[in-house]
Amino acid sequence: MKYISTRGNFGKIDSAEAIKLGMVPSGGLFIPEEVPAFSEEAIRSLIGKSYCEVAFEILKVYLTDYTEEEIRQCIDGAYNEKNFDDPSMAPLYKLNDSAYIMELWHGPTAAFKDMALQIMPHFLSKAITKVGSDNEIVILVATSGDTGKAALEGFKNIPGIKIIVFYPHGGVSKVQELQMTTTDGNNTYVAAVKGNFDDCQNAVKEIFGDRRFNEYLVQNGYELSSANSINWGRLLPQIIYYFYAYLDLTAKGSVGFGDKINFVVPTGNFGNILAGYYAYRMGLPINKLICASNENKVLTEFFETGEYDRNREFIRTNSPSMDILISSNLERFLFELTGHDGKKISDWLYELSTKGSFTVDSGVRERINEILSAGYANQDETLETINEVFDKSGYTVDTHTAVGIKVYKDYAAKTGDKTVTVIDSTASPYKFNTAVLEALEGPDSVEGKDEFSILDELSRVSGTDIHPGLKNLDTKPVKYDKVVEKEQITDVVKEVLGL
Repeated sequence: MKYISTRGNFGKIDSAEAIKLGMVPSGGLFIPEEVPAFSEEAIRSLIGKSYCEVAFEILKVYLTDYTEEEIRQCIDGAYNEKNFDDPSMAPLYKLNDSAYIMELWHGPTAAFKDMALQIMPHFLSKAITKVGSDNEIVILVATSGDTGKAALEGFKNIPGIKIIVFYPHGGVSKVQELQMTTTDGNNTYVAAVKGNFDDCQNAVKEIFGDRRFNEYLVQNGYELSSANSINWGRLLPQIIYYFYAYLDLTAKGSVGFGDKINFVVPTGNFGNILAGYYAYRMGLPINKLICASNENKVLTEFFETGEYDRNREFIRTNSPSMDILISSNLERFLFELTGHDGKKISDWLYELSTKGSFTVDSGVRERINEILSAGYANQDETLETINEVFDKSGYTVDTHTAVGIKVYKDYAAKTGDKTVTVIDSTASPYKFNTAVLEALEGPDSVEGKDEFSILDELSRVSGTDIHPGLKNLDTKPVKYDKVVEKEQITDVVKEVLGL
């Protein structure tokens, strides 16, 4: 399996090199040259298999330059009882006769990013050896909240790697912030950036695309890589749980083998739903992928009109991990839908960078509509949905999952589609405890209370245990308190590296 650039500006490379580089040095993202297809028989043979066994069958067709033993070592190092508190890794909760919640937050940081970021460091460590690099790898991460801690947890104390995380100052929950700023590890660094997630992400992308700065780093013994979903090694493991959810439903008799299902994905940077698209391309019986957005509904409007327009007010919402106006992985999706037309992708992204918008042609829109639907929920609807779900079923969801549930309800009412549907639950409700408790008990319940008394109160009200990754954060010393302007991100990198 070879990997190519979405902009046609880089030669074909093996997966180890793509994972080590993170993104194309001259701009663009790596994707597999071809998407491997699984036959019905191959998918059927996986029914009843463990998460690790399913992972192996999927990963080995993409990581063909890794040995099978190396792939198994990566899987065993990631998906185990030490890292995940549920043996199935991604259990399903039956919400009603046609909808299931896929809980993707049983890893160490209470968010779906753990599903990929517990295994990606193993991929990268082996990739460094495979490509024969003697330089120290510097992981740069821009985060809207969840990726940062998951990456820090995954990469901490790994020899030969430093990781630097940038997050929007005031743009993440207090729990998310403390998860990052209290991180231990001898190779981890964190800085808050005055601005929003897009400011962080754009600055990090600019560093990757700065050839002179990258040459300077190499001369000093460093090479850059990424743990964001712009890195194929981050996105690839997310394909696994789409297969696993379908296999789980068929094993339990909830759907017949071969019957199609829907997936609803709360979406910001478009990586999670893109993994679902690759599962579909591989042969998984998917009817619709439903893209759920919050009030920063740039994706919803794009899929409705064909115009991607980031020229709008940026809204800080109660589902902050989706507070994004530039969805990086959309580039991969459009590259696939245009038949790998790198020039068209480059032209659209140039328009986005210069004008703030671009419009796709009618052929691409038709191909989008074949597999994808979209909707959004505002903040009041998000809180109302949390309350409604708890009132009807006693089940507690976070704000992002609530967005997904509301968008699914709207989709089902509009289309009459009764297809069995899996809704990705991307975070534990305790990760966004203030908004969740407010939804359940009203605004007075959080007035004047600190984050940690709210955690305790949410546990009492919901009748569930606080996620172990979020306990006792208030007793840990804050290790990082740097706040910088977005123009200073390069300076932070140099400072961390002693350059």
